[in-house]
Amino acid sequence: MPESQCRVTLLSHTPEALSLVYAAFRQCYHQGFVGDMWPRLLAGEINRDKQAAFVSRLMESGHESPIEHVSFTFAIEGISRACTHQLVRHRIASFSQQSQRYVDGSEFDYILPPAIARIPEAKARFEAFVAEVGSAYKDLMEVLESAGRGDKAKEDARFVLPQAAESKIVVTMNCRSLLNFFALRCCRRAQWEIRRMAEQMLALCREVLPEIFNVAGAKCEQLCYCPEGERFTCGRYPLKDAASSGE
Repeated sequence: MPESQCRVTLLSHTPEALSLVYAAFRQCYHQGFVGDMWPRLLAGEINRDKQAAFVSRLMESGHESPIEHVSFTFAIEGISRACTHQLVRHRIASFSQQSQRYVDGSEFDYILPPAIARIPEAKARFEAFVAEVGSAYKDLMEVLESAGRGDKAKEDARFVLPQAAESKIVVTMNCRSLLNFFALRCCRRAQWEIRRMAEQMLALCREVLPEIFNVAGAKCEQLCYCPEGERFTCGRYPLKDAASSGE
């Protein structure tokens, strides 16, 4: 049962992403039909810099709905069930997660929190517990299979698995949902594991569509002030009142 590390792979994204966003934006303000414009976009007759400038100008105005036409699909491994429970709370997204009901968990990988890893006695106790769980899972599987549960033994034995158990998941979000996801989960106050995952996802998005995602990230990075309030701020940016007063 080895310790596992987060790894994010970009499986797919909407092709011609910038041109599609540009066409969607143009249709909102263009008297003609962007279907007639599309072959010109694909042929490169409207250069990327012009498309990017138009999209950026409208994004700055707060008009974001056209970017929903572009989506990204990620495969993610090496994250805990605790992390996926946070991830699946995000709306306007699709998730396909590895099932503990069907996948044998007797040799499960696990996620070790850095705070525990730094303290030898905490790490030792954590790893001892993980070993105990693995042993209990195997014992339960044997008992349940002997009692006639057969292939369904896993769906009952899984109840002893911890939140640290490693999971794998496929996630699809459109660009607007991703901007919201990054604004929340790239924040320093986000839980460390989902923040690391979000940072990997954001780096992949920036490679494909920098015109949208170069400015993505924690809310404070766009606002230039911390929206969390005095009680929760990490101190990276001034609070809103201080920023507006120029302090």
